[in-house]
Amino acid sequence: MTWQLAPVTLPPDVETSMNTETQSSNEYTAVRDGGAGVLDLSSRGRLLLSGSEAVMFLNGLITNDMKTLSNDSWMPAVFPNVQGRVIAAVRIIHRSDGFLIDMEGVSLDTVTKLLQRFTAAGDFHLTDLTGETAMLSIQGANASSVIQQVLGVEAGMVPRGQVANVQLADGGEVNLIRATHTGEDGFDLFAAANDGPRLLGMLNQAGALPIGDETAEILRIEAGIPRFGIDLDETKVVTETNLDDAVSFTKGCYIGQEIIARIKYRGHVANKLTGVQLDQDSTVEAGSRILSVDEKEIGRITSATISPQLKTTTALGYVKYDYLKPGTRLKVVSAEQEYSAAVAGLPFIRGSWFTGEGSAGA
Repeated sequence: MTWQLAPVTLPPDVETSMNTETQSSNEYTAVRDGGAGVLDLSSRGRLLLSGSEAVMFLNGLITNDMKTLSNDSWMPAVFPNVQGRVIAAVRIIHRSDGFLIDMEGVSLDTVTKLLQRFTAAGDFHLTDLTGETAMLSIQGANASSVIQQVLGVEAGMVPRGQVANVQLADGGEVNLIRATHTGEDGFDLFAAANDGPRLLGMLNQAGALPIGDETAEILRIEAGIPRFGIDLDETKVVTETNLDDAVSFTKGCYIGQEIIARIKYRGHVANKLTGVQLDQDSTVEAGSRILSVDEKEIGRITSATISPQLKTTTALGYVKYDYLKPGTRLKVVSAEQEYSAAVAGLPFIRGSWFTGEGSAGA
């Protein structure tokens, strides 16, 4: 889907005189309370994979089924190792020029080296677009309205799993997908690096407040979204990580498939990522121990924040299988302090992404 846009006048500079605490509060409210915020995610890694054998090679390396990925659509996937453990969690976008692979910046080198091994084996080409492209994300129940103002009505209505391609009137193209990083309705925009600043200005003018890293992290944890390098790494089996939508259990062979399938159909993982909610709003460090009420160590915290909406500490962590039922009482030990807590279902906050309360539906 491709549309043409009229030029948009850039806004004046965004006011930056407010103090940090007030600014963070305003950012959080913009996303959580019916507005919209914009995150600059350009630090993520982006690779373009092309060639007639791209589908064949890539399908043998990832957990999802590339053969079902039609043009102008996208899917989540995981690169596992032979033990079924997570090398990288990615999104694959099927464009006219190939497959754009989007991932955390810490995964870029690993995925690049993995794919480069196959470039001499056939018609399989790899290009690093990270420095040549920008990535912005609009998050919040009003995200669709912002996108419609900036990129057109059709772009703001793009369904999940599909890609909208918008031609800017004065040159350049934006690839857009519907996606969430916060549990709220949202859209990720991919554009040329030199189009990033003006696109950001257009989004600000349309009412999307810039969101800083600290606020983005609070929103991510409340939404129960794991992040590679923080909640995911190469010690975790794919089935421990709640990335079920990134796995096809009907496709053919791929690296690590046997172990992943065996766990799915013959048993269960020993530990799994879940939510942990403290009875109070205390600072908890990553790596803090999770104990059962009878003092057995049953897991570790991977990331934590104090939720402004829930007014308590919410955390992600891996907990032993027998203790995963929501409501199970726990203890969290951080910096030699012990806190009462309980297992919580994810997400902690079911925003407009889950409830369909976005400005144009989700």
